[in-house]
Amino acid sequence: MFHRTITAISMAVAFSAGLAQAQTTKLPFALDWKFEGPSAAYFAAIDNGHFADAGLEVEVTAGQGSLDAIPKVATGAFPVGFADINSLVKFLDQNPGAPVTAVMMIYDKPPFAIVGRKSLGVEAPNDLEGKVLGAPPPDGAWAQFPAFAEAAGIDPTTITVEPVGFPTREPMLAEGKVAAITGFSFSSFLNLVRLGVPEEDISVILMADHGLALYGNAIIVNTDYAAEHPDEIKGFLAAIAAGWQDVIADPAMGAAAVIARNPAADAALEQRRLELSIADNVLTDYVKENGFGGIDPARMKTAVEQLGMNYEFQNAPDASLYFDGSFLPEGLFELK
Repeated sequence: MFHRTITAISMAVAFSAGLAQAQTTKLPFALDWKFEGPSAAYFAAIDNGHFADAGLEVEVTAGQGSLDAIPKVATGAFPVGFADINSLVKFLDQNPGAPVTAVMMIYDKPPFAIVGRKSLGVEAPNDLEGKVLGAPPPDGAWAQFPAFAEAAGIDPTTITVEPVGFPTREPMLAEGKVAAITGFSFSSFLNLVRLGVPEEDISVILMADHGLALYGNAIIVNTDYAAEHPDEIKGFLAAIAAGWQDVIADPAMGAAAVIARNPAADAALEQRRLELSIADNVLTDYVKENGFGGIDPARMKTAVEQLGMNYEFQNAPDASLYFDGSFLPEGLFELK
């Protein structure tokens, strides 16, 4: 599909490079979580000069979950952030008119997953019936379980749900106290490996592969700021796309960029986490065919309907409030 000799990424970065000659704008960026493998693209955009080419000086701040990043951007404390779009939908329903929306989809497939052990009888969704499922009550994957169960044809009444804490989730599965857990695919898998569970015994059931239409994390903006600085936002998104292309081409470089900011992390582990997120969440078949950064409106409509299976909307859902693709180039960005 992409036959251009110059990709949309390079064109967009080049377009915004003129800003750098005039001035450099500081742009604080709020992540959803601590500095781990999947955040490598944003550090690559710094280290490889993509933000600088767009006239931007970007400072990346770690977060404590999407519910932390969204109000930071909505209040204007941060003009841009990274958050789960499903959490954003709920936030906008509970805070009508809040000046925040998503502008670039990063996780075309969300990392929401059921992670089980084959030796405990869990390899497919219907294997959960009759088993004990460990789920932290605030977990994003657990929040989507009712819609997943409906889409996958699982009878949730046959499953014993054991509320667990985030620190004890994977240890309980490693010890066989539960047969499966809810979690993010790339994190729970690697946590189990680190606890000594053989990789061949771990089953990762991505909810998106079994009927869940939801999207995952996206770049969000303060809409007031974006309206006043559209070229900055366009340059910012182009730089992020370039950063993702860099770490896809060289995951080891991406892991090193993470370790430079988080020396306590393990480079090999974070490279593996980055590679898993690229394969499962970012560089999907849809993105390869249609481009990176946008959404399919029909799928988004279905996703909002699925959210309504386990969330009671206070106001009529309006998909136009949740994603604004006007800052993306025509044809989106090419990743390969």
